[in-house]
Amino acid sequence: MSSWSIYNHGKTIGTKGAEGGVILSDESHEKGARITLKRGDAFISVSVSIRGWMDHTRFFATDADSQREYRAMRAAVVNVLNIINAEGATDIKIWEAISEFVRRYP
Repeated sequence: MSSWSIYNHGKTIGTKGAEGGVILSDESHEKGARITLKRGDAFISVSVSIRGWMDHTRFFATDADSQREYRAMRAAVVNVLNIINAEGATDIKIWEAISEFVRRYP
């Protein structure tokens, strides 16, 4: 079971993100990840960060694409978190999982 919750009690919703887009959805995972959906004048983006490991942003042309990929990425990042937090996880295994995530969600 994944433990996602609204980031910062929803206080970021409606504010501007780093790229200038308005934050539409913003969630954090108890194991150290965050996923954010933003809309700018010329873009829609989904950003994922895993504390201490990676930041990855994708850009989309349509709401439907961005929301579909938001849901898919949200589920897939949990797999990466599970590897990072597994007992005895090596940096190589962690970077392999991160690389696979980025390959799957370019």
